[in-house]
Amino acid sequence: MNLFELNKILRDNIKSVKPYSSARDEYKGQEGIFLDANENPYGSVTQEGYNRYPDPLQRELKEKIAALKRVKQQQVFLGNGSDEPIDLLVRMVCRPGTDNILILPPTYGMYEVSAGINDVKVKEAPLTPDFEIDKVRVFQNIDQNTKIIFICSPNNPTGNCVSQIAIKEILEKFDGLVVVDEAYIDFAVDKSMLPYLNEYKNLVVLQTFSKAWGMAALRLGMAFASEEIIKVFNKIKPPYNINAVTQRLVFDSIDNILKKEKMVMEILDQKEYVSAELGKLSKVVKKVYPSDANFLLVKTIDAKNIYKYLVDKKIITRDRSSVLLCEGCLRISVGKEEENKKLIEALNNYK
Repeated sequence: MNLFELNKILRDNIKSVKPYSSARDEYKGQEGIFLDANENPYGSVTQEGYNRYPDPLQRELKEKIAALKRVKQQQVFLGNGSDEPIDLLVRMVCRPGTDNILILPPTYGMYEVSAGINDVKVKEAPLTPDFEIDKVRVFQNIDQNTKIIFICSPNNPTGNCVSQIAIKEILEKFDGLVVVDEAYIDFAVDKSMLPYLNEYKNLVVLQTFSKAWGMAALRLGMAFASEEIIKVFNKIKPPYNINAVTQRLVFDSIDNILKKEKMVMEILDQKEYVSAELGKLSKVVKKVYPSDANFLLVKTIDAKNIYKYLVDKKIITRDRSSVLLCEGCLRISVGKEEENKKLIEALNNYK
């Protein structure tokens, strides 16, 4: 039985900190003569309305996202990309110089960066050679100062979703936070951990509008967790962390979900094409790994030189050959049909 209690792992200063109270926290109305926030009353040089601060808790947008994801509004936190909740989680529970997080390499690099910035030690439990969770290593590396385990699924850079059975076992046996980063889950919806949010008090699920929704420039990430955890997020975040333009554009975009689903289907179709064509290039490609994301991890005969060759042709991939378990690998995002054909043609001509 899991003995998770958020209050036990919260840093003492986080428990006692008094959150900043903004003008829009104190008065939540939409109408009135606003003389409370030292704003410019004449408007903006670009467009009317930008002179006013946005809703600091993004209530209208959260309500819409909650309906979309089938969770409570009180279980939603919005951040400046997923990187903001990652950083806030580390600051929330990890004491600098004392506590640690556990990552499962190869994985997304920002977990380690956020820990480093906050003077928090990083422990590792590498994935197995087929990119699954090594539960024995995970539990061997946990100690009394381990406060967070970060699990990326679908994993970056390998592309695969890891076992939900393994994630659930970790949730049940670990008394800290288990953060499942699902940035690419729109390409494998049925493998999300979001339906288990009410079952596990220590589960935090990260998602984003950057990938399938095509809004990377707007920088809107989502964290889903218990109401208790979300309250702490809201307590320690910057007051106006999501600007009004992002809130409005994302709010309106959710109504166009059919376009998003159409783009996802096209990407998945193109992924199958690229994977099949790469599999035919035996003189260049050694293996194309299975993927639940919008990219492929491809083991090649010479990743560094192939990467440089493609750059010369203005085809930009990621060289992941120096990453643990990804020796000789390129990470290739799925492009449009004409872009993918140029990639295959270029690799076909590689000597």
